[in-house]
Amino acid sequence: MKIDLHPDDLAPIVAAAVDVVIARRDELGDRLGYPEAEAARLLGVRKHVLRDSRLRGEISARRVGRGYIYSRTALVRWLEGPK
Repeated sequence: MKIDLHPDDLAPIVAAAVDVVIARRDELGDRLGYPEAEAARLLGVRKHVLRDSRLRGEISARRVGRGYIYSRTALVRWLEGPK
């Protein structure tokens, strides 16, 4: 099934999703860093979305052992998007 949508049709949906995620920023608490799976859960996205953003250079993370840790600052900055 193919659905033809204009980007303007998606704007309200994306805006609503971003509003929900930003409202959840308080869940970040006092911690400084979050493993990838937990960071994705807090942001309300699947883990691969966060990983792909990291690989594209849209969000920074520190490699620790076999995984990655995302800072509070990086998560909030990613949520706010490009300026």
